Amino acid sequence: MIIANWKCNGNKEMMFSWTADYERECDDNDTFVGVAPPSIYFKQFCIENSFLNILGGVQDVDYLDGSRTGAISVDMLTDLDCGFSIIGHSERRQIFNENNNLIKEKLKSLNNEIITILCIGETKEENDKGLTKDVLKDQLEIVNELSLDAEFTVAYEPVWAIGSGLTPEPKDINEIHKYIKDVVQSNSANNLSPKVLYGGSVTDKNAESFFNEEFVDGALVGGASLDGTTFAKIVNIFNKTKEL
Repeated sequence: MIIANWKCNGNKEMMFSWTADYERECDDNDTFVGVAPPSIYFKQFCIENSFLNILGGVQDVDYLDGSRTGAISVDMLTDLDCGFSIIGHSERRQIFNENNNLIKEKLKSLNNEIITILCIGETKEENDKGLTKDVLKDQLEIVNELSLDAEFTVAYEPVWAIGSGLTPEPKDINEIHKYIKDVVQSNSANNLSPKVLYGGSVTDKNAESFFNEEFVDGALVGGASLDGTTFAKIVNIFNKTKEL
């Protein structure tokens, strides 16, 4: 599974060139590939890429509808055949002050409706203090006693790795991914072992080192996903690595 998060980037011209570059570079495959453009471009992206094996998604969602100016509800996403929604991204937690209670409500509203990509991750200070697993366990408490959709997915994104060019060692990522799977399986009502993606400065230069690890099920790609050629290379690397 390879997911692109375009964040607050892109325009119509960029989407047109992205599609052409991706189509030219990407090998035919059955890999789950998703792209989350800014919500305002979601429908256009889906239309322009309908001939490619790409699922359109969004970067966030609200858990209610009605008098919530600026919000986008789950019902609206299902009405537009949205494939997935990212929730809990560290930028939502930090910039928009989203906490576990709010993110849990979003998860409950998406569960069994739209594929959920739940982002979790620790800061540099927390990592330096050896608190990574404690922080992740706390962020994963939102799955406790929930019967999760079979497609529920976690994206491990160390906050200190996002956009920095820094990444944990692949073996350390693998250990954390196994830990995440174990925590979710132990605490969810249906004992689901989720797919776990790695995110944080993923590029076509380092992707293979991550994908070679046993418990890495794919990637959530930020900056490198804005270039269709680079993103296609990451998809190709994933396919080749997981075929071995």
